[in-house]
Amino acid sequence: MAIQPSTLWRRGLAMSLALLGLALATPTLAQQDENALAPPQMIPLSVMLDWYVNPVHAPIVIAKQRGLFEKRGLDVDIQAPADPSVPPKLVAAGRIDLAVSYQPQLHLQVDQGLPVVRVGTLIATPLNALLVRADSGIEDLSQLAGKKVGYSVGGVEEVLLSAMLEHSGLSLDDVDMVNVNFSLTPALISEKVDAVTGAFRNFEPAQMKQEGVEGKAFYIEEQGVPTYDELIFVANRETLDQHREADRRFMDAIGEATSWIINHPDDAWQSFIAYDPALDTPLNAAAWKATLPRFALRPAALDAKRYRDFEAFLLERGQIKAQSPVSRLAVDLNAP
Repeated sequence: MAIQPSTLWRRGLAMSLALLGLALATPTLAQQDENALAPPQMIPLSVMLDWYVNPVHAPIVIAKQRGLFEKRGLDVDIQAPADPSVPPKLVAAGRIDLAVSYQPQLHLQVDQGLPVVRVGTLIATPLNALLVRADSGIEDLSQLAGKKVGYSVGGVEEVLLSAMLEHSGLSLDDVDMVNVNFSLTPALISEKVDAVTGAFRNFEPAQMKQEGVEGKAFYIEEQGVPTYDELIFVANRETLDQHREADRRFMDAIGEATSWIINHPDDAWQSFIAYDPALDTPLNAAAWKATLPRFALRPAALDAKRYRDFEAFLLERGQIKAQSPVSRLAVDLNAP
């Protein structure tokens, strides 16, 4: 049976419309190339340090310098606070995404109801130490009986010192506590005090050496205090699920930067001081070498025992009201 011309025309029209629709729906090669070259949408992430930039922040600075955040789709804004006690509070208030803080303070803040949680580690060993002059003749903490001990900030510092003294058979009543504000090194060099607590082992000994005085450090984890992560990254616990992927990418970048620093310390130093020429000082150069072994090689990894043990330590000493579970204090972003 012959097909009518009208039928052929209708079929042709339908085919033409179908082809036109396909053409409209399919991007041209030029459009495909343009889409392929379009940069991915960057995720903004604000990070506040615990203090002004110094060698302990090297992985953050190096990750920024080497484009490791950008490679992971992150637009990271690094900020320094005017007050080191403020960053965790800003995280809790939702005004900052991540903050560099301290594990001992985290336990107290969580106990006080602050919705912050550890999501990564920057410095994986305590930096806190009790420091004396090398020529003081003090070889054991038991020799501090009747001596003057300088400190900057009360609270946790006194708790740590108390534990150290007890480890050597003394108590806080056996020493004369002297508030030297933030002049730990000058007070010790000038012999206004016999020892200082709260000194950072990667800075104050180098500072003393620059002044021609050798220091001797007593490391708190060898004197009865549970070991802990010195510097950590904290996030808002209540909004963690919304930002988990961005935080995970951030920690990946910190891990890559840390590995590069360890493998190329001299090149890393040059990259670090290029971030701000004011960082290029003899004290920072000495602190750089003393800090390198203390960076967390796996920043996101969580040592739950550290948090459990330190929580129990603070509870035993009456510094917290109740023992929080590790899950409330810290998380592993890479855990299933």
